[in-house]
Amino acid sequence: MSWLKWRWLRLRARMMREKQPPSFVARGWAIGMFYGCTIPFGFQLILSIPTAILLKGSKVGATVGTFITNHFTIFVIYPAQCWVGNKVLELFGRDVMSVEKIVADLKHVGGLSMFSGEFWSALGQLGSGVMASFFIGGALLALVCTPLTYWGVLRSVQRRRARDERRKQERRERRAGNQPLL
Repeated sequence: MSWLKWRWLRLRARMMREKQPPSFVARGWAIGMFYGCTIPFGFQLILSIPTAILLKGSKVGATVGTFITNHFTIFVIYPAQCWVGNKVLELFGRDVMSVEKIVADLKHVGGLSMFSGEFWSALGQLGSGVMASFFIGGALLALVCTPLTYWGVLRSVQRRRARDERRKQERRERRAGNQPLL
């Protein structure tokens, strides 16, 4: 089994194990996805867990949902969302940066520890254009991914629980002698 498939199955199992209602589980995952798309890597948990508590969502889902951006995916997601943000700014006649410059700047910042002074200095040097592009692109990504995550998780949990309940009912019927053994 590939590593990616194994990770997906573990995440799915964690999602299904929660004993709360499906809407509670889905809400937490959607909150995590929202912050994973909109907030820079490293600050997401600071916001997602308290939001999950306030909005009565799964804290596990809020944590794991932020993993859309991680040490491996930020090199694809962040430049893409900055590119999209740039295109939106371009529609409104704002000055835009080249994609190559954005990618180079974000790779440099992404390779630094957020606890170092160099990280904050490099982040400040990116300028307001890149930061605006980042947040606009992230908001658009969140606008697409958050509802998809909510409905996808909700349906998955509902189907899984219905299937589990059906299997339990079949076992009870077999034990009671109402159904012949095959």
